[in-house]
Amino acid sequence: MTKRIGVYPGTFDPITLGHMDIIERGAKLVDELIIGVTTNIAKSPMFNDDERIAMVEREVASVGNIKVRVVGFNSLLMDFAEAQGASVVIRGIRGVTDFEYEYQLTGMNRQLNDRIETVFLMADVALQPIASRLVKEIALYGGEIGKFVTPKVREEVMARVAEENPEKASGG
Repeated sequence: MTKRIGVYPGTFDPITLGHMDIIERGAKLVDELIIGVTTNIAKSPMFNDDERIAMVEREVASVGNIKVRVVGFNSLLMDFAEAQGASVVIRGIRGVTDFEYEYQLTGMNRQLNDRIETVFLMADVALQPIASRLVKEIALYGGEIGKFVTPKVREEVMARVAEENPEKASGG
């Protein structure tokens, strides 16, 4: 039997409890889950590539009984997935807006490589509102982000906010 490899791509800037939910659930669907950490040129990251890779590695290490590997990439997703030997890409969906974007992206990806399937996982209801972009925005305005990220990620985000905006670093 062939080993089923899946890729869960994202910027993970920072990794949230929503990401962790998709990682844990997605890992159950494949023999090995590769978390592909990339830079989205349309976003301005709070953390650089190496920091985000280290953050994701640390967070997934705390989850037992899942086989995951964290790999940075800066290429087309389908090229990355093919190079990893993946047969499936796992994407998290929070709501209708995510679905519309992901639907279009999946169509384009199928044109690039129709040997790799995309699987959508709905975010847990309690985690659906969480988005890295909003976590960063809340932190930048001094709000509490502890409901959305692990304690260690909260600490790292608030430290970065303190570096860049000392007056807003209280974190609630």
